[in-house]
Amino acid sequence: MQSNKDAARKTPRLDVHNSDVPLVCRACESRHKGVCGSLTPDQLVQLSKHTTKHVYRSQSELITVGDDVHTYSNILSGVVKLTKLMADGRQQIVGLQFAPDFLGRIFSSQSSYSAEAATDVRVCSFP
Repeated sequence: MQSNKDAARKTPRLDVHNSDVPLVCRACESRHKGVCGSLTPDQLVQLSKHTTKHVYRSQSELITVGDDVHTYSNILSGVVKLTKLMADGRQQIVGLQFAPDFLGRIFSSQSSYSAEAATDVRVCSFP
């Protein structure tokens, strides 16, 4: 009877050089976590056909409160500040997001918060 160790030695280890993961996803820092971490290689191939990478400089607005939601993003690097505007004009920070956090609310047609780049931010966006 073959031991588990022997079976493991005969099974080739998949890595970035021999896996079915799309080339664009192989070097991604968020690949193993977040939304993409739960997808199969075939699903990643389909998603990667619709992705675009964006860079936002610090203090750039990514999402404005009340905007229609058309895209979603994985944060690849940087910090995103989520805020709401109070009735008296003050800005309330309601969250901070980091890689590999997901930016956007899937079941909302409009954004209920603003998202601003607190540092330079890189994202991978998809419809």
